[in-house]
Amino acid sequence: MSHYDVIILGAGAAGLFCAITAAQRGRNVLVLERSNKVGKKILMSGGGRCNFTNLHIDADNFISHNPHFCKSALNQYSQWDFISLVEKHGIAYHEKTLGQLFCDNSSKDILNMLLSECDKANVTIKTHTETNNISLSHSSYKIITNEGEYLSSSFVIACGGLSIPSLGGSDYGYQIAKQFDMPVIEPRAALVPFTFSGQLKTLFAEISGLSVDTSVTTSNTYFNEATLFTHRGLSGPAILQISSYWSPGADIQINLLPELDAEEHLIGLKNNKGKTVLRTQLYPLLPKALVMQLEKLWWSDMADQPLAEWKTQDLVRIASQLQSWQLKPSGTEGYRTAEVTLGGVDTDYLSSKTMESKTQNGLYFIGEVIDVTGHLGGFNFQWAWSSGYAAGQNV
Repeated sequence: MSHYDVIILGAGAAGLFCAITAAQRGRNVLVLERSNKVGKKILMSGGGRCNFTNLHIDADNFISHNPHFCKSALNQYSQWDFISLVEKHGIAYHEKTLGQLFCDNSSKDILNMLLSECDKANVTIKTHTETNNISLSHSSYKIITNEGEYLSSSFVIACGGLSIPSLGGSDYGYQIAKQFDMPVIEPRAALVPFTFSGQLKTLFAEISGLSVDTSVTTSNTYFNEATLFTHRGLSGPAILQISSYWSPGADIQINLLPELDAEEHLIGLKNNKGKTVLRTQLYPLLPKALVMQLEKLWWSDMADQPLAEWKTQDLVRIASQLQSWQLKPSGTEGYRTAEVTLGGVDTDYLSSKTMESKTQNGLYFIGEVIDVTGHLGGFNFQWAWSSGYAAGQNV
């Protein structure tokens, strides 16, 4: 049996960063990863360029049953700390939009940086390692794997959530929490596209690939970003963001003209461009293919009627539909494409300063497995770095 000071389950962003932090303190660290390579989600993130953090990190960018839980870790290790590490390694990066930072070249730059830091700190990483049994014996955790048995006084769960099972997503972290009598907030897919059925699915499929700047609302929460039409429904940043706040069966509202007072604009067109038809006046504001679909949906019987002949009440109705399009998704694409998992290990049972279980000494949870979910735009990576750091300073 091999003995280590710290054993970490999962070689993703949080697990690797925790390993680096702990090993730099002189701890003897082992990271166990069941897949064939480390950092798979890092490599595929940001379209292969890794949106590794955000300039505007704040607790309001995270969802949790305890909205204050994330504050301590984010303060202990901020976005500026991670940016300094990236710059120290000479990694070129840029701000895309809304403070999102991406590698200029490749996500491999971030993973190679982490592996370089692990190597310098003498972290041991074992891939292809399936964990078969975990038990507690005399204040030490015994981990039995297909590669052997390991013993440690500090055990860190960093094996993520259910999102993207093809990259290793599973419920194993939740199983471990339940084994040690720690509650789990019901997980569900988040930052995920919506699916639709019937007429709307057909409509969206016909304009698949179109992207429009929108404001999308549900449950008194809104996001002003792009909406993308797909063969299955809706995606794009605004939709992914709002999906984390949406409940099955609820409506969403899409404002297709967020920069305009549509009612005032349409009535003005009736008065000043009365000989034209509505579609031609909407072409400068929205993609032509979208306007044609909306025409079929909302005003097909008046499609060729000059605006001067429209009743004002009909223009008011169209304006309302353009700025508060009520839609009820059939569901989401689920964990297959979800960027993260909402819910997870109940933060009431964890120390916000150290990520250690309040009921089980030496047991830590970090990253996506915890009930802390960031918005789109580098926030979930920052939570991985920050929560990994907080645990790494204390294991």
